[in-house]
Amino acid sequence: MTDVRYVAIGDSFTEGVGDVLPDGRERGWADLVAQGWADASGRTISYANLAIRGKLAWPIVEQQLEPALALGPTHLSFNGGGNDMLRPRTDLEHIADAFSRVLRRCDEQGVTVILLSGANPSGQLPMGSLVQKRGDLLSEAVLRRIEGRTDVVRALNWPDRELAQSTYWSEDRLHMNSAGHHRVAARVLHALGFEPDATWWSPSALSAAGPAGLAYYREFVGPWVRRRVTRTSSGDGRAAKYPEWVERTPRA
Repeated sequence: MTDVRYVAIGDSFTEGVGDVLPDGRERGWADLVAQGWADASGRTISYANLAIRGKLAWPIVEQQLEPALALGPTHLSFNGGGNDMLRPRTDLEHIADAFSRVLRRCDEQGVTVILLSGANPSGQLPMGSLVQKRGDLLSEAVLRRIEGRTDVVRALNWPDRELAQSTYWSEDRLHMNSAGHHRVAARVLHALGFEPDATWWSPSALSAAGPAGLAYYREFVGPWVRRRVTRTSSGDGRAAKYPEWVERTPRA
């Protein structure tokens, strides 16, 4: 039986922003998948995560894909485009081409692709209707590029109306909370042929409401606008949390 070596690339969605542990570390769905995969299969899983928050789709591919493939994975998960959709001039077909590049390189290396669409935050965001429209179009463009590819593992979160509810989102309304990350992890494991604990599909408790009105704009929208003006990113200077393999062993 082939050892499983799973590497994740992406942005804050894959890094795990919003799923904060008591010690302040951020976990996220990919970490949950690695451990859940080990538990469900009864095998040790090698896991790496090169995702860094704030990255656009093509920089993810240009900066993370080849280092990820150099690790010699059996499986690679990819999601991107969420940050692109917040920019005023966004070429959705060009973003979808990034998915094609990932698929082609993984085909060349014999790596199984786990393809995710992001969760849909539009119901909570200013200009949410624009985000909704762009997300719908991007999803359609990506699906066209994998049409007929039954070997691609699909974990499509964008159409999940349950996951779009505020219960699954953190105070910034842009990143999922722990409940959201668990639901995404449950979908990935299900796509891989496993089934996690039923509580992963639904939150055990409601999240606390975040700031509203002007307070929300001051705390979250203002800093985002400043980064756009100064052409900086929340990921500047950050390193990947698991750039090399770490082992996840089955829990009793």
